Amino acid sequence: MPPRYVVLRHESPGGLHWDFMLEMDGVLATWALAEPPAAAVLAARPLPDHRVAYLEYEGPISGGRGSVTRWDRGTYHCKRREADEIVAVVDGEILQGEIILRRLSEAPAQWTLTYVPLAGQEAGPFGLRDGP
Repeated sequence: MPPRYVVLRHESPGGLHWDFMLEMDGVLATWALAEPPAAAVLAARPLPDHRVAYLEYEGPISGGRGSVTRWDRGTYHCKRREADEIVAVVDGEILQGEIILRRLSEAPAQWTLTYVPLAGQEAGPFGLRDGP
C-alpha cells in the first residue's frame, strides 16, 4: 500500500491553521499552514511528528488543544526525500498534483509548501479541483 497523507483543519486556541501530514517511517511528518494547500507558495512551519492515528481521526484533541476536521486525504508517491526538500505526487480526494516542501536555507525551522496541480486539473481559489 502506498504511503498516505492527510490535511487537517485544526481549530486551536492559538487560531485556525491546517496540518499537512505525510506518513513516513511509522509517524506523520507534519507542517502547519495558514491556509489549505493552494497553487502558490505557502509558509510551512514544521511541527513534531504526529501519531499515524491522525490519518483517520477527527474531533477534539486532548489537553485543550482544539479540534481537527479532515480537509483532504489520499496517498502519495515520494519522488525525492532529502534533509531540506521533499517532493511528492499526491492523489487525494481534493489535491491531485505535486507537493514540494522545501526548507529555507537561511531559516532551518522555516519551510515552504508549493502545490502544483496536475495538468488539466482546476486550480480554483485554493488550487483545488472540487473546492474547499
